[in-house]
Amino acid sequence: MGSVTDRMRIAVLFAAPVLLLAGLYAWGMTLPLPELGRGYVVRVALPQGGERIGLPPVRGPQDPALPLVVIDPGHGGPDPGAIAGPYFESTLVLGLARALEAQLLRGGGIRVAMTRDRDRFVALGERVEIARALGADLFLSIHADSAGERQEVAGASIYVLSDEASSEAAARYAARENRADLLNGIPVSEAPDEVSAILVELAQRRTSASSARFAELILREGQGVLRFHPQPLRAAGLAVLRAPDVPGVLFEAGFVTNPDEARRLASPRLRADFARVMDRAIRIQLARDGAAGAGPAR
Repeated sequence: MGSVTDRMRIAVLFAAPVLLLAGLYAWGMTLPLPELGRGYVVRVALPQGGERIGLPPVRGPQDPALPLVVIDPGHGGPDPGAIAGPYFESTLVLGLARALEAQLLRGGGIRVAMTRDRDRFVALGERVEIARALGADLFLSIHADSAGERQEVAGASIYVLSDEASSEAAARYAARENRADLLNGIPVSEAPDEVSAILVELAQRRTSASSARFAELILREGQGVLRFHPQPLRAAGLAVLRAPDVPGVLFEAGFVTNPDEARRLASPRLRADFARVMDRAIRIQLARDGAAGAGPAR
């Protein structure tokens, strides 16, 4: 046991803060203390259950008979996606999406909507529902990947929806992207009854075939213009593509973690090349699907 003097010093050490606070309180003074608990929770405003989502504006000709393309820049707001140095995936893909929107509108004959046109959060389920609610003929989600510490990995890839991933890498990517809604605890899937499940499956088969053709067109039109990954065509269970009646693909524009590729993704030249390639692929796809105004098929 310590001496009486040691015990007195310890008692004073613990009592001093209490005496200080008591004295301040007696004089009507307070110290600013940090708020604990919920004060540190990041909140993002989302639609309430059953509430109708806000639909983005449809730009271009207002003839409803013309085909509609919904462009979906991934991530946004408090969800920046992949980050490497000064490059944020959410910012890079928004630049690509804006370039494509401008290219499509210049060409005419196509209506365009974007799930987000600024740095804001849009839930995965909301992105899908925007395309469906607007009656989109085609859906294009744009992302940029991360390879962790492997800075040499580069090249674009194109994902279509599949319950069976085309590779372990595709499965890991789908799991990572589908977790985006966990920021707000939003479920990304629903369980329909047996009849609905059969109808959805039949519609999904037709949609999947059209989506696969679109992916092949992007690859064909982009050869020699865009840099593709050695395995560019992939399949995974991506929640953002789960619209049973809207063909769509997810385009991975490249790897943010590759410094050279990140710089290219941020450059006006790459954005222009991307927009021209996608514009051609979209118009061919819409023409093949019989959408009016899309231009002739090749």
